[in-house]
Amino acid sequence: MIKFPQDFFFGSATSATQSEGAGDIFGKSPNIWDYWYEIEPYKFHEKIGPRDTSNFYFDYKENAEFLAKTGHNSFRTSISWSRLIPRLDGKVNKAAVKFYRDYFKSIKDKGIKLFINFFHFDMPLYLQEIGGWANREVVARYVDFCVKSFELFDEYIDYYFTFNEPIVHVECGYLSQYHYPMEVDPKKAVQVAFNTQLASSSAIKALKEKGLSKKIGIILNLTPAYPRSDNENDLRAGKIADLFFQKSFLDPSVLGAYPKDLVKIIKKEGLMPDFSKEDLAIIRENRVDFLGVNYYQPLRVKENPYVYKDDAIFSPNKYYLDYDMPGKKINPYRGWEIYPKALYDIAINLRDNYNNIPWLVSENGMGVEDEDRFRKNGRIEDDYRIDFMKDHLRYLSKAMDEGANCKGYQVWTFIDNWSWLNAYKNRYGLVEYDLKSGQRRIKKSGYFFKDLAENKGFDD
Repeated sequence: MIKFPQDFFFGSATSATQSEGAGDIFGKSPNIWDYWYEIEPYKFHEKIGPRDTSNFYFDYKENAEFLAKTGHNSFRTSISWSRLIPRLDGKVNKAAVKFYRDYFKSIKDKGIKLFINFFHFDMPLYLQEIGGWANREVVARYVDFCVKSFELFDEYIDYYFTFNEPIVHVECGYLSQYHYPMEVDPKKAVQVAFNTQLASSSAIKALKEKGLSKKIGIILNLTPAYPRSDNENDLRAGKIADLFFQKSFLDPSVLGAYPKDLVKIIKKEGLMPDFSKEDLAIIRENRVDFLGVNYYQPLRVKENPYVYKDDAIFSPNKYYLDYDMPGKKINPYRGWEIYPKALYDIAINLRDNYNNIPWLVSENGMGVEDEDRFRKNGRIEDDYRIDFMKDHLRYLSKAMDEGANCKGYQVWTFIDNWSWLNAYKNRYGLVEYDLKSGQRRIKKSGYFFKDLAENKGFDD
């Protein structure tokens, strides 16, 4: 039997924008996703926007029942910044306070540990209009949002996270145009990255000064860069890809400083951000207590054999190219490689190079299209999702046997929810959600998960 400790967290994760619904009522102001959908709805799958999400705002009590029915002992979500503080004046929305207190209490009443994340890609539009994370003022406003959330809801919260996958809003918002504001501006991207890290460290400082006694961490999508070959050019490409997409937030968050090799590249490319010695001291002195690790697919790279023009817009791909490995196992619906061993490699890296910091798998999951094909006797028989979880848990167990300090495994996600540009194209839930009727049914994977959580493992 693959076995985990009795105090191991088994649960799932979601975010406010992807699950709450009620996107334009009860005092909530638009965030960047609400606005982007308003101006370019054709970019969203089947033109389904963030207003039409999985209805937690109204159904949280029933969903708490489903969390219990699927064996959850932990659950992670986020607080919508634009719901709690809907305007530039900084005043708190009383309707949001009531909602979150009732919502969080319903989770706690089921004996479920609550993990709260402050920022999950959902910048309030009123702050994006003054520059978003590129504007230093937003750092202070973020800290204020975190402190107010702590003061209002701490009695219900067991663990805190500052950010979810911060490299994503850097890359997708300011290099590759998958998130609003869809800019291609590498200089701004670096400033956004620095300000985000400063915001995370500053929030940790402020919250501990306010009396926070619980652990606070950051959620990073840690994906080792696997070189195509042992050729020195490919190996160098892998190391540089690792600097950009793994170590750029991992090192300052856990070790308190940026990798020297990354700083050297940023200087060479003329992309250094504005910062002060005091900023670096805040980052150095306010590190995370633990990590959330999101893992879905590996990053495979090879050397870039081409020469960039002198005036070319900078991209990390100047130093490496993505490598499409022949014969890989793949999820054909999402287009992502399935490589469970990477979870073992992540765990050993954290053990050996990051002080064996406590961490948990904060997202891991498989999105599949048109799951109704797999319905038998009224239930979706998603054996593919069960196999996916088992394969990753085997490698996680192996790493823990070798000393990795992992404390839990949370899947993405509890109930089918809205995904950024993909809307409901790919379903990830342990529970299915009918967007038209609101009906919820537990999938086969949900019953497997209940047994997994109760037995703290599974027969192999």
